[in-house]
Amino acid sequence: MTLALSIRQPWASLILLAGKDIENRTWETRVRGPILIHAVKGMTRREYIEAMAFAGFATCILDPVRLDDLEPGRLPRGGIIGSVNLVDCVYQSDSPWFQGPYGFALRDPKPLPFTPVRGQLGFFDVPEVQP
Repeated sequence: MTLALSIRQPWASLILLAGKDIENRTWETRVRGPILIHAVKGMTRREYIEAMAFAGFATCILDPVRLDDLEPGRLPRGGIIGSVNLVDCVYQSDSPWFQGPYGFALRDPKPLPFTPVRGQLGFFDVPEVQP
């Protein structure tokens, strides 16, 4: 089994496509190692607009090719979309993606073929998908 973490879109795809190297949380974790990225089903238009505005600020320039992959209708939702290596849990960071109070430091993002999976709060086991 592999651990997964549910993340709202477009944040989940920003991890895989735009260099988002911190996942902000209100809780800390001791989990380390490979985890799967689960994109939740829900996403409001306002969430999308605010996230993309922040992403533009955080990255300064988003690759136009990748920007096409971040269109609202193209974002995969309701399943596993990739994997990352969770290397640390920090309470401060120089990353422009950090907002705290805790940040899961992520490395080596790898997009994976979409696999429908029901999400859960916190980390959860996914038996059928390998990072």
